[in-house]
Amino acid sequence: MKLNELKDNPGARKRRMRIGRGIGSGKGKTGGRGVKGQKARVGVAIKGFEGGQMPIHMRIPKRGFKSLDRKDYALVNLGRLQAAVDSGRLDASSQVTGEALKKAGVLSRLKDGVRLLGHGELKARLEIVVHGASKAAVAAVEKAGGKVVVTGAPAAAAE
Repeated sequence: MKLNELKDNPGARKRRMRIGRGIGSGKGKTGGRGVKGQKARVGVAIKGFEGGQMPIHMRIPKRGFKSLDRKDYALVNLGRLQAAVDSGRLDASSQVTGEALKKAGVLSRLKDGVRLLGHGELKARLEIVVHGASKAAVAAVEKAGGKVVVTGAPAAAAE
């Protein structure tokens, strides 16, 4: 094989379609834009525009309320904690805090705090310090011989 004999496989390079070059080209006349009108022109951005009529997203009623003070907690299930203890990423003898969970790779971000949920099974005896915990999670940790310390209980979790 010589350098002057190198070439692509057949069909590896396809020529681009040149549009708007006559009706016989296959992409002539309207150039793939359909027929006449505003959308056939260049520089049109009319998504949601209804010809001057009030758009539907402004006509329909808005529902619900989003509090500006709402906290976004990082959620941790008991099963994830047990998996981290089993793999040796989390030390069962020391206190489990948000920073320890982040260091162990259980959480990627702490957000506004950590909330413990009761999904999964916990066998390890852990002392967990979190901002909130469900009743089922607290019961499961205490059943395994551990302890849950809730520091800043959010209003929704103070049931």
